[in-house]
Amino acid sequence: MADHSPTVKRRQLSMALLELRKQRGLTAAEVTKRLDWTPSKLTRIERNDWKLPNPRDIRDLLDAYDVRDEAEREALIDLAKQARQRGWWADCKDVFRGRLPAFEAGARVLRTFDHNIPGLLQGPDYMRAIFGAGSDLNEAAIERHVEARLARQEILERDDPPQLMTVIDEAALHRLIGGPDVMQAQLEHLIKMGERPNVTIQVLPFTAGAHEALAGGFVILDFESDGASSLVYTETPTDDIYREKPPDVHRYTVIFGTVQAQALSAEESAQRVQSRIRDLQKR
Repeated sequence: MADHSPTVKRRQLSMALLELRKQRGLTAAEVTKRLDWTPSKLTRIERNDWKLPNPRDIRDLLDAYDVRDEAEREALIDLAKQARQRGWWADCKDVFRGRLPAFEAGARVLRTFDHNIPGLLQGPDYMRAIFGAGSDLNEAAIERHVEARLARQEILERDDPPQLMTVIDEAALHRLIGGPDVMQAQLEHLIKMGERPNVTIQVLPFTAGAHEALAGGFVILDFESDGASSLVYTETPTDDIYREKPPDVHRYTVIFGTVQAQALSAEESAQRVQSRIRDLQKR
């Protein structure tokens, strides 16, 4: 699958440069002294805390690390040039608090657990109800958020879409967000999305009782590119949190595997959603 995200490319470049320094046995202080850089400049590069990589800086680092193989040099410099491109989400900074859409665009597999209907599977009216609940957004701002979320969902319609595997708490099927009509339409949309070959939807039933994901929803993003390790995304009312340390990713992977095993199968989940639709039709 092609890598569609400059943000993922920047992360991949940062990881590759950090690995090169470690392979050469150099400290960050030695490198910055050699290049006459401020210590913070190299720190930002290695932590992926940069916006537009400068190919000249990459060449300087490759010289400092004595990388002489032309193919390797050109590959990293080309990666830096690609990482300077702008994704569509760059024009939606007023909507997106963090970089989740950028990482989603470059992911090969998305594994999610949510207590609500995940954003990638929401219909427009359900979105409007979500964005309008307890917020000070006016109608125009709500529509702006809806348009941006619909744009996020386009990754599932690409020629090479990521695989989306999601486990949804059964409570999400019963919470009347937007009222019965909106909820029925949302559940019908969920059934339709689950018919896509790249989308697997499972419902974690009430009978599962206490489970390991009670603390909240999360997204595990796996990438195809070499050097781009998996990433875990969680959010709070005020912050977006990204975890990439292997022990953290492993822990969330175990949690997802556990709730996925406790969840109904995709077929059983579709039947559970259909049952809930019939309940709403009786109102």
